[in-house]
Amino acid sequence: MNLDLKPAPPPGAFRKLALGTWRAPRDPSAYAALEVRMERALAYLEAYRARTGRRFTVTHLVAKAAADALRRYPETNVLLRWQRPSFRKDVGVCVLVVQPAEAGRADLTTATVHRADTLSLGDFVETMESRISEVRARRDAVIERGKRRSYRIPGLLMGLALRLLSFVWYTLNVDLRWVGMPRDPFGSVAVTSLGSLGLERGYVAMVPYTRVPLLLAPGAVRRVPVVEGDTLVPGQQLTLTCTWDARLIDVDSVARVLRHIGAALEDPEGTWGPAPLVPEEWPRGAASGPVVG
Repeated sequence: MNLDLKPAPPPGAFRKLALGTWRAPRDPSAYAALEVRMERALAYLEAYRARTGRRFTVTHLVAKAAADALRRYPETNVLLRWQRPSFRKDVGVCVLVVQPAEAGRADLTTATVHRADTLSLGDFVETMESRISEVRARRDAVIERGKRRSYRIPGLLMGLALRLLSFVWYTLNVDLRWVGMPRDPFGSVAVTSLGSLGLERGYVAMVPYTRVPLLLAPGAVRRVPVVEGDTLVPGQQLTLTCTWDARLIDVDSVARVLRHIGAALEDPEGTWGPAPLVPEEWPRGAASGPVVG
C-alpha cells in the first residue's frame, strides 16, 4: 500500500456540510495568521549553530514544531479519500526547496521527512538538511526522473495527468515505487519559508493533487515595538500564516496547532531542551553531548 491509514469517525454536522459544499479545487481554502515573539528563538538558533556547526533556521523550528503538533492533535493529520477523511498514522513534514538554475531554469521541489514527530530536534535537523542537500543538488533520482517525465507532458494535459496521479496515489492508495514514483512524497503538512524571500507575510495556495490539507508559511523576522510592563521596547516578531482545507480540519484544531507552534518558538529551551554543548563543554567523563529533543 502507498499509505498506512485507519478509518476516521463519522463527520459531524458541519463537517458533513463542508464535504458536500466544496469539491477540490473550488475551493476549501481557509486562512489564519499568528504573530510570534522571536527573541528567544533567534538566540536559540545562534547558540545551536555555534555549538554544532549545522545549518539551522527558523524553517527547521517551524517544521519540527508542526510535526510535534500533529502528533499531539492527530485529528489534524488527515487525508481526503473517496470524499471522506482518513487519519494518517505517519507524520510527514514537507519543506519546499528552490533548486539552483539548470539550463537557465530554476525549479521548486520538495524535501520530505517522514515520522518527523518521532525524531529529536537534532536528528530532525540532520535528516531534513540531508534531504534538502540531495534535492537541491539534484541527486534524488526519483524526484529528477519524475520531473523529466512531467516536462514531456503537454501543458493542455498536465491537469488531467496530475489528477490521475493523485487519484492513484491517494484515493486508490497504490504504492507506485515499482514504476519509479516516490511513496507518499508530500506528507501531512508543508512548510514554505517566505522569510527567505524577504517577505513578511503571505498566504500560500492549496495544491490539490498533493492532498496536503495544512500549509505553513513563516515570514521574515522583523523589528517591531513591543510593550514590556509599562515600557515600549524594540522586539523581534514573525508572522506565521496558515492555509488549511476547511473540509477536513476545524478552525479550533488549526488554532491549537498554531498555538503549539507559537509556544514552541517563544520557548524553544522549554520545548526541546537547551542547545547541545560543543565537545569542550561536555561534562568531564561524558562520551557524548546531551540529547536534544
